[in-house]
Amino acid sequence: MCTERYLRLLAGIVVLVSLALGLLASKTWFVLTALVGINLLQSAFTNWCPAKTLLERLGTRSDPECNPHH
Repeated sequence: MCTERYLRLLAGIVVLVSLALGLLASKTWFVLTALVGINLLQSAFTNWCPAKTLLERLGTRSDPECNPHH
């Protein structure tokens, strides 16, 4: 799997887990949901995401490596 797919998977998991925790444990967990949304918005404009940097350092393949035909 490529960095971009791992990134979307990670964001989806964090959003769903934080929503569940917000509903079941404490509404404070909704702050995490908001932070993920804010990060997605800023990364759309800056093309920089801390999670992407971390995933790349962990050795995930970048998108050009995964899509050699594009």
